[in-house]
Formats: sequence, structure tokens, C-alpha cells
Amino acid sequence: MTDERTESSSQDGSESVRRTRSDRLLAVLEPFRRVVVVSHVNPDPDSLASMLGIKALVEAKQAGKPVILTVDGMIARSENRAMVELIPIPLVPVEDVEIGPETALVMVDTQPRTGRRHSEAAFPQVIIDHHETGGDTEGALFRDIRVHLGATSTMVTGYLLEQGVPTSAELATALLYGIDSETTGYPREAGSLDDGALIWLFPRADKDLLAQIKNPKLPQSHFATFHMALSNAFLYDDLIVSWCGVVAQPDIVAEIADFFVRFDQVNWSLAAGVFDNMLKLSLRASQLGGSAGEILACVVRGLGGNAGGHDKRAGGAVVLPDSAPETIDQLLATIRGRLLDKLKIDEQQGRRILNGGTFIPPP
Repeated sequence: MTDERTESSSQDGSESVRRTRSDRLLAVLEPFRRVVVVSHVNPDPDSLASMLGIKALVEAKQAGKPVILTVDGMIARSENRAMVELIPIPLVPVEDVEIGPETALVMVDTQPRTGRRHSEAAFPQVIIDHHETGGDTEGALFRDIRVHLGATSTMVTGYLLEQGVPTSAELATALLYGIDSETTGYPREAGSLDDGALIWLFPRADKDLLAQIKNPKLPQSHFATFHMALSNAFLYDDLIVSWCGVVAQPDIVAEIADFFVRFDQVNWSLAAGVFDNMLKLSLRASQLGGSAGEILACVVRGLGGNAGGHDKRAGGAVVLPDSAPETIDQLLATIRGRLLDKLKIDEQQGRRILNGGTFIPPP
């Protein structure tokens, strides 16, 4: 197995030849007849861009080798759908792809057995990720896991630069948006390599295309969910907990958490909603050092779910035994109580942040 460090080697010991990460990655892929790239369920811009970058790398350096990009779950958020349609990014449902002995499986933006994929039946030869939530990586032929980076797209951009692969405007746009979407907010979870990649990609990206991706039209369900969450948001000291109800797509729970963490009275935001017989959770911290991924993982432990993420952002899900309102209410109460305990906030009655409102007649 190769790890993330750059190696030097020589045939006779007299001359050292630098082997980059991308050199070793390509050497691992060389014996295989085709490559299949996978990511986490409901892929986000970072995972989508990373997959597209791997495809460009392999097609440039191992010409003629088929590269199949997959989608696990759905492309949920409107911006993500716009990205897939406008770049465009060719995706095949992962369940429709056969993984045989002549296929190299490349996993990006996640790690095996972290609960972020529907199936773990096939183990990847290659793992490329930046998340702190460690998975089972033993047995991978190549793994590049750099938790100090803000985005997997930064790593893939580095591979393309190392190999001198021409970067189209569409690919540069995807990678730029992948990094930007992961490092947005303040304080930024980004390092110098992320910033360097952004600087290199920006002049090569299509700014009009990027603007289209960032500003898609939104369905009515988007506004209905925000109304639900605003009506059912409760303040516990510096934590806000919002209930989104049954949601049309799972990524909106994260959007709600991002929305509420900007409230000037809070340092923490938890949003929850039901999708596909699961309680989806998203936790946000307003400052670095929050260990949101570790905290949410502890909160859901033993509840039949999983969670993980970064310092400021985390996501998770708990399988619902049934859809009865009392079951959901009890689970929400348990999660809220555990989170209050982890944040050292006294158990208390939450204060609803919006108490009614002024209604005007329709025009």
C-alpha cells in the first residue's frame, strides 16, 4: 500500500527520482482495464468535481481506459443539480455498475465503512479524502487522506498540476466550485493549498457558468421547508435546534443548519428532518475548534445511525423504526438531550425564536 507521502527512489542508489502522489496513483490504476469512481451518498460539489477531475487525469495519462462516474442516492440540492447539468458531469447510478476483478474502484471525498454509502460490498483500491472521520482504509493500494485540507478537489487539482493535464474551463469551474463550497463561511476551514488551488483555477474557470450554478431556481418545497424550520426553531442558550419536518430532499437540512448558525445569539445550530425513513441531522459550529463531527458522532451512537464531518460542520442520519409522530418526537428529545449534555448546556425548556407574526391579506 502507498500512503500520502512523496517518495524518492532509484535503481542503483546513485540517483533519486521523485515520485509524486499522482505518479503512485496512476501506477496503481495501470494494471486495471477500467476505472469506476464512487463517492458518498447524495454527492456534493466537492465530490462531484473530484470525480470529474479523476476522470480527466486517467483519460489523459492512460488513454483509452474507460472511466465511469457514479452517483449513490440522488443529486439533491438545486445548485448540485445545476452543476451536473451545466458542466455537464456524466453519472451512472452506482447500483447499475458491475465491479469485477479488472475494475479499479476509486473512492473520493469519503472513506469505507463510515456509514456514508448505501453499500460497502466492494472495497476500493484507491481512497482520496480530506475528512477527519476515519474509515477502514486497510487493504487499499493507494490512500491519500489529508485532513488539514479544506476540500478533496484541492487534492485532485494537485494531481492534474503534477501531471500537466490540460484543464478545460468546465473542469476548472467544477473544481473551483468544489473547493469554494467546502471552504465557505467564517472562520474558513481552508489551508494554503486550498487557496493556491483557488488562485490557479479562477482565471481558467467560466465565471458565467459558475454564476449559473450558484444561482439556480428553487422549487416551492424549498421555501416551505424554510417556513417549517423557522416556525419550529428553539433556542437553548447558544444552541438553536430547528425541526424541518418531512423534507423533499435531504440536503436542505444542511442548508437550514447553515442558515441558523448565522443567528447572532448562537454558536451552534442543529437541524433535523425526515427523509426516506431516516432522521437526517446537520450540526454547525460558528467557530473553529468545535469538533462538530466528533460531537454529532457521539450524540447518535447507539441510536442506529452514524455521523461525522469536520470541525465546524457535521452530518448524520438515524434509521427510524417507524414513522409514528411519537417515535420521532422521542428520538428528537433524546438527540437534543445528548447534544445539550455534550455542549454543557443545562437541560431547559427551549425558547421559540419566532412567536407568531404579522399577517397581511393577499393582494
